[in-house]
Amino acid sequence: MVQNITIMISATESDWNREKKLPGRYEPGKYLLKTIRGYQQLSVNGGLLAGVLKPVIVFQHRFWSAVCGADIPLNSKIGGGLLIPHPNGIVIHPDAEIGPNCLIFQQVTIGTGPKPGLPVIEGHVDIGSGAKILGGIHIGSHARIGANAVVINDIPCNVTAVGIPAAVNR
Repeated sequence: MVQNITIMISATESDWNREKKLPGRYEPGKYLLKTIRGYQQLSVNGGLLAGVLKPVIVFQHRFWSAVCGADIPLNSKIGGGLLIPHPNGIVIHPDAEIGPNCLIFQQVTIGTGPKPGLPVIEGHVDIGSGAKILGGIHIGSHARIGANAVVINDIPCNVTAVGIPAAVNR
């Protein structure tokens, strides 16, 4: 007998294990995230040590950004547990908000668009390759954005959005 077991990943509590580098594996996206997390931690804690270490982390971030071909600023508003298995071409506006435990594939752009403001993406949203999330929109938790979708309108929780412009596919 085969049991269908569904593991629900939290949309509110960060699973920091998702960002840990696995031994013996080359995962440049996780090195890039490590520089972002380190910079953010130093910014919060401050002090003399932060003044010395920040330039080192900035250099590491620039290196891993070039290796990955990604533009994810150090001051990004990204919840914990982000997965970027193929970080090539990912562009995230520094003021866009991304909730915990999201998954972002290659060539994704999250930034300004036709509606004023920037995207707010809740927790555990999966974003397919080449998707564009543009403008002051809101994407609900556990939503899925299809590959190459162009999202310019709000997307509710627990749905899949596909197409150009993206439409909800229930």
